[in-house]
Amino acid sequence: MAFSRPQSHSLPPPPPPMKRGTVSFGQITAAGGHRIVLYGTGGIGKTTLASHAPGPVAVIDLDESLGRLKPSLEAFGVSKNLMPVNGVSDWPTLRSVLQSDGWDSIKTIVLDTVTKAEEMAVAYTLATVPHEKGPMVKKIEDYGFGKGYRYVFDTFLPLLADLDVHCRAGRNVILICHDKVAKVPNPQGDDWERYEPRLQNPPSGNGSIQLRVKEWADHVLFFGYDVAVKNGKGIGSGTRTLYPAEQPHCMAKSRTVQDPIYVDVPSVDIWNTIIK
Repeated sequence: MAFSRPQSHSLPPPPPPMKRGTVSFGQITAAGGHRIVLYGTGGIGKTTLASHAPGPVAVIDLDESLGRLKPSLEAFGVSKNLMPVNGVSDWPTLRSVLQSDGWDSIKTIVLDTVTKAEEMAVAYTLATVPHEKGPMVKKIEDYGFGKGYRYVFDTFLPLLADLDVHCRAGRNVILICHDKVAKVPNPQGDDWERYEPRLQNPPSGNGSIQLRVKEWADHVLFFGYDVAVKNGKGIGSGTRTLYPAEQPHCMAKSRTVQDPIYVDVPSVDIWNTIIK
């Protein structure tokens, strides 16, 4: 049997060597606005507390709560500090508003709530992202195992980039979030339950909006009622505490404070403690 000599193929020329630059060093610059996640149970006063942040405070009121809270906000003397943002009804308009001009006088942006914003991202994903086989789907689960969570994650992620632009301009951003109780995997022993922000967090961790938002934030603050347990029954007086550091019962973090902050009456002093 005769064998033919393999044909020789010329290799492409190697790329030209990269020009060597010189590293540049500078000084630590002042930080921009703070990235804050404030979460807790419904009705505990998250919106009222956020309203006391440095103002003027622009509120994107996705939960439509300002109208109900107007009397108490007036009683606290912060209603004049608030500037509700008009015209946000879905995911595209939310992003469009954040990318628009006109924010120069604003000191703090409050998104109330990011839980509702995630629901808008889900609706937008279902309306614009077809199944890999072509048809549109009605539920996230219809994309296939784990794929829908990743699609929603990819839709949601640019929102954080939109907010980063405002932080770099010196504006604080507060993302208000509802809470949930979740089980914490513990490699060293038994699992336990704690409070966490109610955001998408699939078991695989792939496409976790909750973990990405935690990484993004400078502060993740849990706002909870003070409860003691006696004879198996919860006892409380309605007092509240803001937790800025990880506890067994809650997810939290802060780049500036570690000790719990007792909240009697919401005030700007609380924010001055956190954002210095």
